[in-house]
Amino acid sequence: MKLAIITHVIHGKESGHYFGYEPYVREMNLWLKFVSDVTIVAPLENIQRNSIHDFYQHHAIHFTAVPAFHFITPGSRLKALWQLPKIMVTLYKAMAQADHIHLRCPGNMGLLGCLVQLFFPSKPKTAKYAGNWDPNARQPLSYRLQKWILSNPFLTKNMQVLVYGEWENSTQNIKPFFTASYFEKDKEPISPKSLTGKLRFLFVGTLSNGKQPLYAVRLVESLQKKGYEVSLEVYGEGAERNQLEAYIAANNLENVVFLKGNQNQQTLKEAYQKSHFVILPSLSEGWPKVIAEGMFWGCLPIASKVSCVPFMLDYGNRGIILDFNLDTDVNQIAALCSEPNLYQSKVRHAVDWSRQYTMDVFEEQIKQLVQQ
Repeated sequence: MKLAIITHVIHGKESGHYFGYEPYVREMNLWLKFVSDVTIVAPLENIQRNSIHDFYQHHAIHFTAVPAFHFITPGSRLKALWQLPKIMVTLYKAMAQADHIHLRCPGNMGLLGCLVQLFFPSKPKTAKYAGNWDPNARQPLSYRLQKWILSNPFLTKNMQVLVYGEWENSTQNIKPFFTASYFEKDKEPISPKSLTGKLRFLFVGTLSNGKQPLYAVRLVESLQKKGYEVSLEVYGEGAERNQLEAYIAANNLENVVFLKGNQNQQTLKEAYQKSHFVILPSLSEGWPKVIAEGMFWGCLPIASKVSCVPFMLDYGNRGIILDFNLDTDVNQIAALCSEPNLYQSKVRHAVDWSRQYTMDVFEEQIKQLVQQ
C-alpha cells in the first residue's frame, strides 16, 4: 500500500534520513508500519536536529519538498499566491499515485490538502485534526474552512476525520480519537507524593503567548507568597523566554522557577514522576499530550478549559480547571493541597484514566484505519 502524507511540519535531513518534530514523527512511524511505500509532501529546511526531533522509520520514504508559506504580511501573501499553483500540482500528483491519502490539519498545507482531496472522492483518506474541534471556539478563518470541508459529506467522501473529543451534531465521518505517548510495557507503579514538603510544579510546552507560561509562573509565585514551599520547572523554548527570564529576575524567583529548555522524552518522564502538578494554562489545544503524560505518571494537571481538556479532567475530578482569575486559581490549588486524601484520589483517577490510552491501543486503531 502506498501512503501519501500531506503536512505543514518542518522537516530536516541528516545522513540521508528525514526527521521532524518528535511527537508527530513518533505517531507517524506507527502509521508507516502498515504501508509498503510512503510519500511525504512537506517543507524541508536546513535545520539542526536536536532533542525535540526524531527520524522516520521506514525503508521506502519518498520526500517531496514544498515551501512553507503563510499570509501574515502583504509580502508573504504575494509570495504565497505565486507558490500555490505549483504546490497544489505537487499535491495532486502525490495523491494520484497513492492508495491512501493522509492529511495533517490544521495548517496551511492541510488547507491545500483539503481542497485537492476533493478530486479523489473514491480514494480512502484520513485526516488528523490535531487542533481544537470545538465548533464554538474562536479560530482563524483557515482553520474554520478546513473544519467545514472535512465535515461536509457532500464535498469530502471516503474520509475518516480524527478529532479530539466528542462533539454534538458531528457528521458520521468525524471520529473521536486520542494521542498516546507510552506503551503498555512502560507502566510502572505510582508512589504517592506527600504534600507536606516542597510542592513541585511543571510547565511543558512552547514558550509562547498561546501557551501562557507566564501565568504558570505567576500561579507558583502567588503560592510562595502564601507561605508554600514551591518550585516550578519550565520545559520548552520559544519567543517568551526573554520575558520569563526578566520576570524571574525582577521578582527574585531564581530559586523557585527554573528554565530547563527543550529536553527528551526520558527527561520529561522523570520530571513528571517527581512533580505534584503539571500546569497548562493554554489558550488553545487539541489533545494536550503533556496533560495525558503527566496523568500517566501521577502528576496532576492544572489546565485551562479549552477543547477536550474538561473531558480529560472529568470536569475537575482528575485535576484542576483554571478560571484565569489568579486569586481564584491559586485558592483552588491551595485548597486541594490542604486535603491530601482528595489529592491522592484525584491522582489515582487520573492515572487509571490516562493508562487506557497506550501506544498499543493507538497502534491497533491506526491499523484498522489504514487497512479498511
